[in-house]
Amino acid sequence: MNAPNTSQQWDPIRASDPAIFDSEARANFAASYPETPHLLRHALNRHPLLELDALAQLGERLPIDSVEYNRGDVDIGVEGKPASTGLSIADTIRQVAKANSWAVLKNVEQVPAYRVLVVDLLDEIRDEIETKTGAMLTPQGFIFISSPNAVTPYHFDPEHNILLQVSGSKTMTQFPAGDARFAADLVHESYHTGGPRELTWNESLMDGARAFALDPGQAVYVPVMAPHFVRNGPKSSISLSITWRSEWSYAESDARGLNHILRKNGFAPAPPGRWPSTNRTKAFAYRALRKLGLSNALS
Repeated sequence: MNAPNTSQQWDPIRASDPAIFDSEARANFAASYPETPHLLRHALNRHPLLELDALAQLGERLPIDSVEYNRGDVDIGVEGKPASTGLSIADTIRQVAKANSWAVLKNVEQVPAYRVLVVDLLDEIRDEIETKTGAMLTPQGFIFISSPNAVTPYHFDPEHNILLQVSGSKTMTQFPAGDARFAADLVHESYHTGGPRELTWNESLMDGARAFALDPGQAVYVPVMAPHFVRNGPKSSISLSITWRSEWSYAESDARGLNHILRKNGFAPAPPGRWPSTNRTKAFAYRALRKLGLSNALS
């Protein structure tokens, strides 16, 4: 496979360049992070690394487990992964306007040029992040390429996430993080011990929904494990998610892992607390079991 010719396509963001997140966006983020979803402005707009041909080349270069692409005409709630369109990842991306698909290129920071892009964006808000949740851990990037009206089904993710809309439009509908009505504790525990991230959908959940309409130049923050689904607009779309973990997010994950063990052994554990609860006791206990090689045996 040929790598994208990134060395000739772009210059990395430098400190002297205009900020992608202006002072108002950063202040809004600081006031809302880490638990409140919100919109913020960005100035990324069109970027050579985010053009369709560069993304098609990137899709061919990434490992197979870093590429996912499926039919876009699906329901909000699905059982397992949606069906394939039968196209390759490169053809899916290049023909996205008519492919009836959505694709995600995962962990794009594996490619040096994309890592620079992701890390430079996150560095702009590093101070706001680390003031609240400590060291910014595990920076990652995910790029979404969606056909007109494509749906990304109802699911959750373990990272802190900002989704930047680059071209086209979409609406992300979010639901309260940590509320068992929208994602049951058993589902959280299953996910953190190897289960799927897709969630069971019911229209009655819409009374807890908060919809964020995104056009180019707009972004939305998604709290850790906040359930959400996405519906693309009438034109094809490109979006970039910049994500990171914190010690708090890792502790929440590990506390869910311990709860899975406790529940399997006849207990009814309380769910982890949301930030600023630390969940350290359960997290440290689970990490100790994992270090001893006992976490799988007990679950």
